[in-house]
Amino acid sequence: MVPVYHFLWLGAFLFCAGLMVIITKRNAIMVLLGIELMLNASNLNLVAFNQLHPAHLSGQMFALFVIIVAVCEAAVGLAIVLRVYQHYQTSVPDEVTDLKD
Repeated sequence: MVPVYHFLWLGAFLFCAGLMVIITKRNAIMVLLGIELMLNASNLNLVAFNQLHPAHLSGQMFALFVIIVAVCEAAVGLAIVLRVYQHYQTSVPDEVTDLKD
């Protein structure tokens, strides 16, 4: 059996990688991917902590809730990015200067 701290280190690495993607990338799609990576890292930590108490399914239930929120966030975020791209012809968030027509 793999110790819990291996999963926690992997989750911390994935979270930091997602944070670096958000900070360094200028494309809106890449920012959304970074957010998804951070949410998956938190899911990994939730399931890893659930290994300590396998009788309770609270960690897995929270992970399922985070997955549902991530899917909704991806759908709404992608719709917003596509609409902004249609209007401004760019997917770089810094180049969108005004939000009113």
